[in-house]
Amino acid sequence: MIKKLLILLTLCSVNAIAAPVNINTADAKTIADSLNGVGLKKAEAIIDYRSKNGAFKTVDDLKQVSGIGDKIFEQIKADILLNDPSSPAPADSAQQPNTSQSIDKSETDAKSVKKKI
Repeated sequence: MIKKLLILLTLCSVNAIAAPVNINTADAKTIADSLNGVGLKKAEAIIDYRSKNGAFKTVDDLKQVSGIGDKIFEQIKADILLNDPSSPAPADSAQQPNTSQSIDKSETDAKSVKKKI
């Protein structure tokens, strides 16, 4: 019973250590070390696929890599990054207020108030 408990604790601690990895920038050793169930050979296949096809655009693209089947994919998909979390998100100009339009509107409102007075 104690032996089974130790094995279970070991498996749980391995999963807790796994850190998300950017498969578009990491080297094979980093990928192998970071993704449970992916050894150096599969990690090298990921690098080869990336070299031939360009950066992965979706996590599902990883299924196209030889040796990455549904079972392994389900194990590792939560730990896959396609860009670095510290990278700033692209600015969306549609969400940012246009301050010159706000100023123009304020001036127009002020003029209309003066006319009413």
